[in-house]
Amino acid sequence: MIVTVLGTGTMGAPMARNICGRAFGDVRVWNRTTEKAESLADCGCTVAESVADAVKGAGAVLVMLADDAAVLSVLEEALPAMEDGAILVQASTVGVKTTEQIAARAAEHDIPFLDAPVVGTKQPAEKGNLVVLASGPDDAIDACGAIFDAIALKTVRAGEAGAGTRLKLTVNTWILGLVESLAETVALAQKLGVDPGLFFQTIGGGPLDTKYAHTKGALMTERSFEPASFSLALARKDAGLVLDAAAEADLALPIIEAVAKQMGTAIDAGHGDEDMAATYLASCPEP
Repeated sequence: MIVTVLGTGTMGAPMARNICGRAFGDVRVWNRTTEKAESLADCGCTVAESVADAVKGAGAVLVMLADDAAVLSVLEEALPAMEDGAILVQASTVGVKTTEQIAARAAEHDIPFLDAPVVGTKQPAEKGNLVVLASGPDDAIDACGAIFDAIALKTVRAGEAGAGTRLKLTVNTWILGLVESLAETVALAQKLGVDPGLFFQTIGGGPLDTKYAHTKGALMTERSFEPASFSLALARKDAGLVLDAAAEADLALPIIEAVAKQMGTAIDAGHGDEDMAATYLASCPEP
């Protein structure tokens, strides 16, 4: 099978590299900025000059782009150029309405559509330890099983196309709340003269503990947010997607509203390209 990866940024590049490491006939990559894709040539990927060239003859086209607008724009070029039997695997984090638009456009072109966002950031992507939230036809998921095995520790079958996106937004709600709560916990500890390390020692190994808290907490206590594993700007984007979905469901999410506000404050202060843990700087801008 020829596999195409559209988008070779922080997540797409390691995903393409891991797919290329498996026994596929060819792995093609495309990125709007070609230079970002060229580094993948060293592992055997074919760098395409255009979206149409990238998807021609591909059995599966995996999309991993930053936001809804980028995904919709690229698919306007990709879908008409995809051939019979090709499967569209949309792995980017986008909104519910955007996923519905993609499903409709794929149906117009008679292209099987897998809504398959992933859970995980740069390091899990590099290690092939993502979690794929696959939704869509079972036979299409089965056909893409080797691709998912190359990039993920496990694949969760979420149901019909669209369920993957809804599940991803649910997971992101928990992650966003956790990071902001941790940021405020660390900030309060420091302002009260409590060593944050004592907090992490207290929760360590118990039911309140999470490895994620230690990872992000270290960045906060050290006030060091580079390089970004997952940028604050993208986290704020995801908070907006959660709030949009909640509004459509006539549900108020006051915690996520506060998270979005805090992240926006840190972004306005110039921290948007730093790790999402930099939301801490909205609570504690000065050492």
